Amino acid sequence: KMEEFLNLTQLKTSLKEAILLDYYTAGFWWAKEMNFSLIQLSGFMDLLNFTLENLSRKHMTLGDNLKELARAMAEIGETESEEGGDSNLFSIEQARAIIDYLVTSLFKHYKTYEYLFHGRRGEPVLSNE
Repeated sequence: KMEEFLNLTQLKTSLKEAILLDYYTAGFWWAKEMNFSLIQLSGFMDLLNFTLENLSRKHMTLGDNLKELARAMAEIGETESEEGGDSNLFSIEQARAIIDYLVTSLFKHYKTYEYLFHGRRGEPVLSNE
């Protein structure tokens, strides 16, 4: 299902697509194990996508991406409170867990992900072999 949702068409021959599938799938299952509600799960997946897009499309540095993550998490809480929902989408403990997860899954490996998106490529793979 995740493969279809992410529109990954070359999963068998693209290391980049395989890594992206792994990144989003691992994040999804982590959030499920945290017992996030459907709204929280959606917000968390948005944060995963947001931080990865900042790296891949906007070429943000690690420091800038961390600043944007802090801003985005603050905005999520503000939006929910303005709409009459809870004061925050995530509790303080959940927000800390999310930050820890993103540090472990993405930010500690930032140079690797930068290379994935912006590094020079070798010869293309021509077959599954």
